Amino acid sequence: MALSKISRGFWAAFVYVVLVSHACNGFYLPGSYMHTYSKGQEIYAKVNSLTSIETELPFSYYSLPYCQPHGGIKKSAENLGELLMGDQIDNSPYRFRMNINESVYLCTTSSLSENEVKLLKQRTRDLYQVNMILDNLPAMRFATQNGVKIQWTGFPVGYSPPNSNDDYIINHLKFKVLVHEYEGTGVEIIGTGEEGMGVISEADKKKTSGYEIVGFEVSPCSVKYDAEKMTKLHRYDNVTSISCPLELDKSQIIREQERVTFTYEVEFVKSDIRWPSRWDAYLKMEGARVHWFSILNSLMVIFFLAGIVFVIFLRTVRRDLTRYEELDKEAQAQMNEELSGWKLVVGDVFREPNFAKLLCVMVGDGVQITGMAVVTIVFAAFGFMSPASRGMLLTGMIILYLFLGTGAGYAGVRLWRTIKGTSEGWRSVSWLVACFFPGIVFVILTALNFILWGSKSTGAIPISMYFILLSLWFCVSVPLTLLGGYLGTRAEPIQYPVRTNQIPREIPARKYPSLLLVLGAGTLPFGTLFIELFFILSSIWLGRFYYVFGFLLVVLLLLVTVCAEVSVVLTYMHLCVEDWQWWWKAFYASGSVSLYVFLYSINYLVFDLQSLSGPVSAILYLGYSLIIAIAIMLSTGTIGFLTSFYFVHYLFSSVKID
Repeated sequence: MALSKISRGFWAAFVYVVLVSHACNGFYLPGSYMHTYSKGQEIYAKVNSLTSIETELPFSYYSLPYCQPHGGIKKSAENLGELLMGDQIDNSPYRFRMNINESVYLCTTSSLSENEVKLLKQRTRDLYQVNMILDNLPAMRFATQNGVKIQWTGFPVGYSPPNSNDDYIINHLKFKVLVHEYEGTGVEIIGTGEEGMGVISEADKKKTSGYEIVGFEVSPCSVKYDAEKMTKLHRYDNVTSISCPLELDKSQIIREQERVTFTYEVEFVKSDIRWPSRWDAYLKMEGARVHWFSILNSLMVIFFLAGIVFVIFLRTVRRDLTRYEELDKEAQAQMNEELSGWKLVVGDVFREPNFAKLLCVMVGDGVQITGMAVVTIVFAAFGFMSPASRGMLLTGMIILYLFLGTGAGYAGVRLWRTIKGTSEGWRSVSWLVACFFPGIVFVILTALNFILWGSKSTGAIPISMYFILLSLWFCVSVPLTLLGGYLGTRAEPIQYPVRTNQIPREIPARKYPSLLLVLGAGTLPFGTLFIELFFILSSIWLGRFYYVFGFLLVVLLLLVTVCAEVSVVLTYMHLCVEDWQWWWKAFYASGSVSLYVFLYSINYLVFDLQSLSGPVSAILYLGYSLIIAIAIMLSTGTIGFLTSFYFVHYLFSSVKID
């Protein structure tokens, strides 16, 4: 009877799915909601902060004497990630009329003051770029260097000719807007971009027919205008199309009392590029072979270490345990007196380590950071963290970190309970887990923020954002971490397989310090990571898009494997020389990779960021690199420690020593 009900329910569900599937349309996740425009419809570009790879200090677009929009400057709504990255997206007076080619006058400034000239010259010589956005696409510029075509996002504030003390401002822009003629289809489009969620369905066919913007290119140049003549024009009046002058005397020089006229041209070009593919031009993957080389290199390291672990388990450990278990009790007692190596530390191997509370706190934070990294990279690899959604990656990481506080509290308190044998003191462990890593980040960011405030950079975190971050920390992360700690007290503590002696065993003197072995072990995980690290650093500091999250996910999995193997091998080596103080050594065996990451960051600063100018920029770079290195230490150290803990637990659970 029950079976027939289940059968009827199954067939009813099957028929329902079949019927619904006919009414469904396909959908995809391109990253932002699609806009279509009719001919002549007005679209206004937006402007982001001015950025430079020389200083890494972003500044507001309107900090320079540019034309301002009618109705004043209005900031676009920004998410948490955009604010933390220093983005400041404002409206602009640049107007585009769909599919209408035109050359228009924008405005003429008043006579440049001494301060404005000084600021324009400084921004020009620091290679600042203007970042313009149209329909959520950044302006792209093409340049040729040594016969190679290079693409950039944005265009320079100005340029300084070689062997000249004069600077020239970019005041004429030639825009090329690529459009694709779109006619509504039965495809549903669901977007997750800055415009929010949205769906275009069959019912909206007519409404969505029109033109999609699929490309946005800019060619900047400097043109000397007759200011008196140009001031007679009104904004958006048509002007004669011009070609960019090559002679400096026809370019607009930056000097006091000069009046700068801004104009621009727009050309609409029909394109076969479809809207879902419009970001492909920005996300072209360079150096795919290098990524594959990195992965193959990592696989070789993994197989080498896996061989060592295999030998340890099957040849050494298994052989010893099998031989030991075959003996009778008298022979075992006699053998106990002749034991050597790891079997001698059976009464000390689970002795409480030094600074046990700090170890529990670091492991808890490591679990939180590792979980955040894995989930973020998996979502990004499946395309849910599109660069079209500015700041989404950083926002997602922060939200994930906050909600993974439960796991951090649980891991830290359960380890504390296992080491101590009691739940006493779990609240202080939970509080420390909630405050240790965020506290370090907060102190470093505050110090860097004072520097940014002093430089009047948009990269400085506003006071209001400080209150938001503190509220998220103490109202979301801390309670969730305390909840995880409480759950940790309710979980069964891990039972040690052997008893611990009252008197600790003396550790024999070694020929070489174990610190060297621990530090040297970090080179193997770093070997799997450093090539991908170069691309990530280039993305952060050279303004390039990084979107090879598939490769990054593979590298992350390889890194986890190498960290686990390195830590197990080193722990076994320490136990074999009768060193039972393995806890911290297991943590730093894999965690020491962070030292090499930080040293590599310094190497990258010296040799690859040679254009970075001034001590302020270097301090900012080193401060952010230190935060990344600490996060990597906690994450990789936790992976190595937990693997070693379960290895030691398994190893000694097989020993029958009274």
